[in-house]
Order: sequence, then structure tokens, then C-alpha cells
Amino acid sequence: MSTIDQTAAFEAERPRLVGLAGKVLGDHAEAEDVVQQAWLRLARTDAAIESLPAWLTTVTTRLCLDRLKARSPLLVDDLAEHEHGVAQVTAGSSAEDPADHVALADAVGVALHVVLDRLTPAERVAFVLHDSFGFEFATIAGVLDTTPVAARKLASRARAKVAQPAAEDALADWQVVDAFMAAAREGDFERLLTLLAPDAVVRADRAAVLVGTPDRIEGRDAVAQFFNGAAHAALAVFVGDRPASAWFDRGQARVVFDFTLREGRVEQITFRAAPETLAEVVRRKGADRWN
Repeated sequence: MSTIDQTAAFEAERPRLVGLAGKVLGDHAEAEDVVQQAWLRLARTDAAIESLPAWLTTVTTRLCLDRLKARSPLLVDDLAEHEHGVAQVTAGSSAEDPADHVALADAVGVALHVVLDRLTPAERVAFVLHDSFGFEFATIAGVLDTTPVAARKLASRARAKVAQPAAEDALADWQVVDAFMAAAREGDFERLLTLLAPDAVVRADRAAVLVGTPDRIEGRDAVAQFFNGAAHAALAVFVGDRPASAWFDRGQARVVFDFTLREGRVEQITFRAAPETLAEVVRRKGADRWN
């Protein structure tokens, strides 16, 4: 394959690889970085590649696994059973092409990522690849350098932890608000959808409408589309005791994004610009007031 053809083929695979890495790592920016690393490995390799999608899937997933291992120490049994080298692999080494088994799921939302952080790296990879993307355990075993039986056991163990999350895994309201605004700024449309309730709605008070906000937006897709890639000038605030966000201009809050949440999802966002509301705005950092 010529360099030009290889580049074109990689760019065609990039969105899928970023989606995969994003689900495994829970961070869109880090996912893009990992996929760029995969591209650099592709540019340097002299190996014969029978199936580029499968080769890129394996390399990208192994790079994600290395990132996860760097975040937290491995458990002893995880290290013993699933240590792997990041050796170059050819796409035909498995009986199946993992790219053929990718079926994006909406199951891994922001709340689940809190639970995923409690899994070992190998459990997390096995669970996400199988339950969110539909990969066969034989393929997952190849990525983890283990057996299909062990890969199935890893996914089962992870599934049990996810099904019975600890009480502390529930996200605080401010975490949901901040995750939503981060996804808006980053243009992460899929993440916005996971954070919104199906019947999500945007409303506005009279003062906000007068400064140019929409009066009403209905439905998860429409709300996500409106915020996608927007809100770059918004900062984290409290409105009274409620975590919110606000658009600032010249150091002054001009419009508040007042969130109504239900079970960890955004049910309603109300744009508020009434003077009495703006008077309640206090900057915050996470859960703390920032004076």
C-alpha cells in the first residue's frame, strides 16, 4: 500500500478508533492522542498488514491498556494473568476481523465511567470491548495476550462490579454539570447525548431571550446539537446553592445556564439573565466556591 493510500485508509478509520478509545479511556482528548500514537506506529512499521482495520484496532486498544495501567497499579492476579508486550501484530493473526464486530452502544454514560475507574485495566478493556462494541472474546484475548476463557472471566467480573456499583459511584450534581459543559466545549456530541434525558428541554426567561438565547429547544438530539461545540465562554458557578454554568462577558456573568437533573442526567437547562438571578452567581471550582 502506498503512503498516500495508507494515509487515506487511516483517516477513514480515525473516527471509529477515537470512538473506541474514548469508551475505553473515558476521555475524548486522551482518545485522540492515543489514535495519533497508533498512526505514528503505522507510519513506522515494516510489518505485512493483512487487514488495516484489525491492526489499528489491536494497536489502539493496547495503547489504551497501557494508559490505564499507568493511571493505577495493577492487581497482582491481573498482572500475572494478563501482562502483555506491545509487539507489532498483523491483522490476520485472529480468526476474525475485530473491525467487523464494532457496534456502538449507548450504555457507557458518564455515571458508568465512574464505575469503570474501579476496574482493573484488563477488566475495563474486556468489558468495554465486549459489552459496548460486541467484540468476540477470541479477539479480546488476542489484545490482552490471554485466553478467550480468561477474557470472558474478566468481562464477567467487570459486569458484576458495574451491576452493583458502590454508593459513592453516583455522580454529584456539579460533576454532571461540568461533564456536560466539557462535552459541549469539546464538541463531543455522543457524550452530550449520554448526559441528556430523552425528554430534555431548554427554556429561557424573558431577560435571556432579550439578549439572544433561544426561547425553547425540545428533545435530546436538538439540545445536544445546540450545545455541540459551543459554550466556550461559560464558566462554572453556583446560583445560590445550585451548581450551574454561566456565560461571562468582560468579567461579568451575563446568562446563567441553570440545570435541572434527574438520576444523573440533564432534564432541563434554563437560560436566566434576570438581574436578581445574576446577583446570586458565585464562581466555583468543582464543588467549592471560588472567591
